[in-house]
Amino acid sequence: MTEYGRGPGSEPWHPEDPLYGDQGWGGRQADHGQSQYGDQQQSSPQDPYAQQYQQYPHQQYDQHQQYAQQQYGTPQHDPYAQQQGSQPGYDGGWDTGGQASMPYGDHPQDPYAQQQPSGYDASHDYYGTPEAYPPPQPPGRREAAPGPHQQQGAADWDPGEQHEETHPFFTGADEPASRRPRDDDDEPDDDGSRAARRDRDGGERRGGKGKKKKNRSGCACLVLSVVLVGGLGGVSYVGYTFWKKQFGAPADYAGDGSGTQVEVEIPEGAFGYDIANILRKKGVIKSSDAFVAAQNDNPKGKTLQAGVYLLNKEMSAASAIALMLDPKSQNAFVIPEGTRNVTVYTNIDKRLGLEEGTTAKAAKTNAESLGLPEWAEDNPEVKDPLEGFLYPAAYPVAKGSKPEDALKRMVARANKEYQKLDLEESARKLGLKNPWELITVASLVQVEGKYKHDFDKVARVVYNRLKPGNMETVGRLEFDSTVNYIKGQSTLDIGAVDDLRKIDDPYNTYKIIGLPSGPISNPGADALHSAMNPAPGPWYYFVSINEDKTVFAETNEEHERNRREYEEGKSGQ
Repeated sequence: MTEYGRGPGSEPWHPEDPLYGDQGWGGRQADHGQSQYGDQQQSSPQDPYAQQYQQYPHQQYDQHQQYAQQQYGTPQHDPYAQQQGSQPGYDGGWDTGGQASMPYGDHPQDPYAQQQPSGYDASHDYYGTPEAYPPPQPPGRREAAPGPHQQQGAADWDPGEQHEETHPFFTGADEPASRRPRDDDDEPDDDGSRAARRDRDGGERRGGKGKKKKNRSGCACLVLSVVLVGGLGGVSYVGYTFWKKQFGAPADYAGDGSGTQVEVEIPEGAFGYDIANILRKKGVIKSSDAFVAAQNDNPKGKTLQAGVYLLNKEMSAASAIALMLDPKSQNAFVIPEGTRNVTVYTNIDKRLGLEEGTTAKAAKTNAESLGLPEWAEDNPEVKDPLEGFLYPAAYPVAKGSKPEDALKRMVARANKEYQKLDLEESARKLGLKNPWELITVASLVQVEGKYKHDFDKVARVVYNRLKPGNMETVGRLEFDSTVNYIKGQSTLDIGAVDDLRKIDDPYNTYKIIGLPSGPISNPGADALHSAMNPAPGPWYYFVSINEDKTVFAETNEEHERNRREYEEGKSGQ
């Protein structure tokens, strides 16, 4: 369309138009470089602006003329008029070599009058037809000349109708086949970039792998979701466990247990969490924290000692502690003071359910590897090298263990107790050869003395009889306990003295002078103390009048007199 109604279907141009006025043949002169007959634009070789006028459409110049009339009231002077004057014009004929024709009309300011050829048909309106060109525009307001395809389709364009894009930029015809958008992708690209369409199109050209890629993306999202949920659950569990451990009550069973008994061994030096861990592994308690808490709540909880206990499985911590404090629950293997090794071996066999004699055989075979001290005598006359080294105490001897393990534990306990005493120095002061003889004296005191308050005097009798020049016993001990040890018995009626002296044995104190070859029992701490610290006195004999009193005599005659008085008093009752 044109601004002055010269397009198709508009009113024809009026001859009194103020822009052009009456300019000869109606102001309808040919545009610069335009043929008089409406033919295609022809450039003159001498026209330096021929190409320039082709680049600027007439509509822009027409608008410029309108702007000039509004501002100044008169048509603007054509800056190109002088240049046009040198251009050869047409004289209406076919002679292109003639001189330029004179402009028609009498308007002195018509810059285009000199370009009008003579003889032009003034009655023909070139601006009232569709084929006419609009007036030229100034160079500053000229638009690029539309292309042929745009001029052709301009009349067919309807602004109210939706047209399909045909440009290669919008249709993607200028892109390679790999960049064409996928048909199954309904989601538009957020950034509008063709790179996204190119990435999507790559899957389609590779044989429909786009759908597989989309499926793989879904699987990846599913896996990621599972991982995130699992991680969140793990973090929650750890946090709950930490909170429960720090602030919640420790796990614990309820009641006195399931009724299934289990034997639990508590070693020496085990306290608190050590005991709790042993009980937890045996299935007695549920958690160590619960046991320690219950132990602290019980006033006697920290008095638990080493030993073997018979407990029930799945007990509450408080019930377990209460049962362990009860002597009935203690199932330790106890060696009383003065017990002989033969008795210890028999009891171990019974405890472990072994054939009788198994432990005695193991003791004889493994004696040197059980941990005896260096000062222990390696004398072939010693009946049992372990005698005196199975220290009287309570030991954990659990079922399923080996007898060597129990023996080794007992010897270790004896070494521990003996190391607390200065046996070598005490033996030297008492006229003994070594600690071995001191242990032997303690074993005699343990068996011969019936009560602890007699141990010190019995020890003095031993040392008095061992003195050289002793005329009462002539250096012999003459203890019934040694004869009982030889015979493996325990009785007061051992027979006549003459018969006893006929027994040929290194342990027969009625025959040999001095101490027997080795200990005859396992002495306790009190007997050891009395052997190291005998009471001062001249006693060579002692006789038990009754269970409450033991009479000691200095000489044999005094001893016989005391015995006779005792017998007469007993018969007089």
